[in-house]
Amino acid sequence: MSHEVLQVIWFALWGLLWAIYFGLDGFDLGSGMLAGIFRKDEEQRHLIGALAPIWDGNEVWVITAGGVTFAAFPKLYATMFSSLYVPLFLILFGLMFRAVAIEFYHHMDYDRAWQRIWGWVLSVASLIVALLFGVAFGNIFQGMLLDAQGYHGTILSLLNPYGLLTGVLFVVAFLMNGATWLAHKAPDDGLRAKAHTFAARIWPVVLVVAAGWLVYTPFATNLMGNFLKVPVLFLVPALAVVMLVLTWVYLQKGNHLFSLLAGSLTVGLTVIAGVIGLFPNMFPSKLDPAYSLTAFNSSSSQYTLQFMFIVVLVFLPFVLLYQVWAYKLFGRKGTGSEVEHY
Repeated sequence: MSHEVLQVIWFALWGLLWAIYFGLDGFDLGSGMLAGIFRKDEEQRHLIGALAPIWDGNEVWVITAGGVTFAAFPKLYATMFSSLYVPLFLILFGLMFRAVAIEFYHHMDYDRAWQRIWGWVLSVASLIVALLFGVAFGNIFQGMLLDAQGYHGTILSLLNPYGLLTGVLFVVAFLMNGATWLAHKAPDDGLRAKAHTFAARIWPVVLVVAAGWLVYTPFATNLMGNFLKVPVLFLVPALAVVMLVLTWVYLQKGNHLFSLLAGSLTVGLTVIAGVIGLFPNMFPSKLDPAYSLTAFNSSSSQYTLQFMFIVVLVFLPFVLLYQVWAYKLFGRKGTGSEVEHY
């Protein structure tokens, strides 16, 4: 297999891994954010019980996506992490505090103040992770202030209108999926109805923000270029829109599992559409395209890509099998037994 073919394959895998991560971890980030809204003791216990058995499996994909960036595109990894140092550090702290909050919440069941604190930590940390991941990807989509000397922006330059809009899109979409997951897992009708109502009310917000993002994107980015060259690629964002509509349809039918599946596919397909628009860029420069990092000028050697490809073919099926097993075991509708485990 030629070096160029391997570079294209690894670019596709890079985008796919991020799409899987946001599709899966998005709804448990949304569940985490809801801990600041569903504040009653029983509600928070069941909310954390619903996400506790699956959140760490979901986050395997962010480690995998980060590992692929490091091993397959080391120049991209170095530039991305030095350019987005502050937001990525905040994301890392957010992920750490989320994990601590989930583990500590039930350690002092008799102390309601203790649980309130960790409920708020879970909610704020999840919000920071969702928002900043959206801001980071929004900035990558529109291009960075990058030249031969490196990145010239600051944290404030990342908080531009398009970056923030992408961050808000991530937050509201994750909240919708988180509420749908909670409605599926709720062990009683009261909590199920409350989560269902929240998901139904935020769905129009997701629709409005997503429509604004789609309209804004051609003006703020160069993502449309690849779609105009190969019009059949428009099927990907079109499918994302169909999935968003199906999220609402299944929600109205009370089929929360299918609604969650459609909502997660909406998120994943949106990320894939963005990555398709980027190709071959992975970290485009707004200052001069000559300084953009692409799949071809930032990748590892042919031998490294070839060896990693074999490793992926061998181990990826095991990761997928584990994920399927975990959801089969802990994804049952209306169960609250996981609460006792945490």
